[in-house]
Amino acid sequence: MDADALCVKAYAACDGPDVGVALVGVGGYGRGELAPYSDLDVVLVSDEGVALGEVAERIWYPIWDAGSKLDHSVRTLPEMVAAADADLRVALGLLDIRHLAGDPNLTLRLRATMLGHWRRQSRERLPALHDMVRARHERMGELAHLSVPDLKEAEGGVRDATVLKALVATWLVDVPHVELERSRLALLDVRDLVQDIAGRSSDRITPELWPDLAERLGLPDARSAQVQVRELGRRITHLSRLTWRRVDGFLARPASVAGARRPSLTPLAPGIALSSGEVVLERKARPADDPVLLLRAAAIAAERDAVLAPPTAARLVRECPPLPEPWPAEARQLLVRMLASGHGLLGVWETLEETGALSRILPEWEGIRLLPHASAIHRFTVDRHVVETCIEAATLIRNVSRPDVLMVAALLHDIGKSSLTEHSVAGEPIAHAIATRMGFAPDAVALIAALVRWHLLLAETATTRDPDDPATVDVVAARIGSTEALSLLTALTEADAKAASPKAWSSWRSGLILDLARRAEAALASGIALPPVGTDEVDLPPEVAAGAVSITVVAVPEGSRVTAIAPDRVGLLADLAAMFALQRIPVRAARVWAQDQYGVSVWEVGEEHLEPAVLRQKYDAIVGGRIDPAQRLRPPGDRSLAPSVVVRPEASEQATVLEVRTADRPGVVYLVCAALARLDVAVRSAHVDTLGPQAVDVFYLQESSAGALGDERAAEAAHAVRDALTAAGPTGGGARHGLSGNGG
Repeated sequence: MDADALCVKAYAACDGPDVGVALVGVGGYGRGELAPYSDLDVVLVSDEGVALGEVAERIWYPIWDAGSKLDHSVRTLPEMVAAADADLRVALGLLDIRHLAGDPNLTLRLRATMLGHWRRQSRERLPALHDMVRARHERMGELAHLSVPDLKEAEGGVRDATVLKALVATWLVDVPHVELERSRLALLDVRDLVQDIAGRSSDRITPELWPDLAERLGLPDARSAQVQVRELGRRITHLSRLTWRRVDGFLARPASVAGARRPSLTPLAPGIALSSGEVVLERKARPADDPVLLLRAAAIAAERDAVLAPPTAARLVRECPPLPEPWPAEARQLLVRMLASGHGLLGVWETLEETGALSRILPEWEGIRLLPHASAIHRFTVDRHVVETCIEAATLIRNVSRPDVLMVAALLHDIGKSSLTEHSVAGEPIAHAIATRMGFAPDAVALIAALVRWHLLLAETATTRDPDDPATVDVVAARIGSTEALSLLTALTEADAKAASPKAWSSWRSGLILDLARRAEAALASGIALPPVGTDEVDLPPEVAAGAVSITVVAVPEGSRVTAIAPDRVGLLADLAAMFALQRIPVRAARVWAQDQYGVSVWEVGEEHLEPAVLRQKYDAIVGGRIDPAQRLRPPGDRSLAPSVVVRPEASEQATVLEVRTADRPGVVYLVCAALARLDVAVRSAHVDTLGPQAVDVFYLQESSAGALGDERAAEAAHAVRDALTAAGPTGGGARHGLSGNGG
């Protein structure tokens, strides 16, 4: 006999009244989602003042006698409301009330009362519900990545799907209903099969159950079953995180305006805008004309830790043309910026996966998607581990000379895991091909491929070889070959280990690895080669001799080359940098040097069709004091990574070399040069570059009267530059050198 029929018969057998009393199912039974070994969760509810007589005592025995497990209670309608007020779990269970026997009108009133009560109180109760959900996630882990997944309680399990339905019931947020129901019902089917195979009430899939589960699901092997189940969990996790972000955004608004639904678009970049905390397309965006638009939207969303709206991503997949091969520089830089965005990467990456956008950007990802790790030390499946490695690597970009290479190597370091051969060996040619397709220069391609090939070298050598044996260091030095590659490998090793688990980067393991890296660096050589001071000779235009500035523009691929010549003075470079920054012209690189009594600078910028007269007008306004760049180029905000400002005494005998690394954003060159000008320090040469999300700028400094700075003055200059950059803070998006290609 099925459960409903059993309950109806039991109610009839105890002569239950037809009016004022009802037997209802709640929770999973109320939703009609009983698993083979589930309890029957029922409540005998009555109107206040209705006498139940012996009904409450007699109704449960026939159900017990039939061998069913029963979770029961007896309450009046007001007591039901009070119980929901007292316990969130009870409140959630009472959102799924289903009539079984007795007075159907009472059941209808009860349902309406509980739903109305939930909606009225939702704004006050949702924060506690979110806390409860987060605590469960921390305790149980994520279904998609657990070695023994719990289909009910883990993040992305049945419990989360039920909570999503409760969030929808508030009428405050929406969730893709079809996708949620499809995934939820599929997960319930898996739970039924697991309990049937195990022969008991269990929501956990232990390793020995996977082969039988694969057979029941009609799949070829246990690996296929794992992928299918973990994919369901990942999809529900994605929907859950997206919905809670929307809930948090709603709750952050004042109650007086929380119900406002008029869309407000804040432009962020060409074709991209922000609406209610989500990155969407501008109304006039033309995806069919912009193959880079998908990456631009993803990078901006990740950098802002905002939601990349799934409908936006799906539309871009449909309408954006494929990226050309090799990728344009803007696409490559946007990818690096997204990878280096920190924790904002995870949600955006999930959206790219769920909408099919990732296969457009990186088709090789399919080989490691939801692939379990063979090593128990890993917390996540291979694909999620790679994303976590990128998040960890983003905190280390100040330590390396090529942040772009580090981030792409972090993305690709396990790309060979799907191969039957050793994954670092298999991954090297794959990484080489991907980096080439992305348009990296040959030296960067070789670095990325080498890092993928040897990403286990430091960890394996440090923990298995005698660090005091010279041959141990020789192994590393011979295979890595340069201090630049070694620095990158050290950062990648740390990020990889931290992403795996705390045990993989314990104080003992990290000490061994870092000590080996230091020894290998000493064996290779110390320091990083810096570019020499520029010595190019240019013809001086007549107007320069008269004291004016000369600005010429030459078109180059994907931008322009601007040459500026003016009488040399302290502060000249700051004024020129402000000229570009105030017009949001993205600077890619610059070289500056002194020629006789004139200052010469050549700027590579990422904007076409520049008018020299317009640039000169802006420059004259700055020099003439009609515009104060200091007020316009100091955006507010907190910095996630402090700037690195280092004096490099070994780099030059004629000048003091200052190396600056900071977040790439408008105005950085101006802020540095203005700070130095205030100290009457001359910039004799500057080498400006952007590597991914990081500005890596080298300034050759001298006293205005000539000569390198003394130790005290060098320290003063470094502190002044650091203070200027710290006070400025990031803009939260865009690019000082403009490699995002969006004008700033």
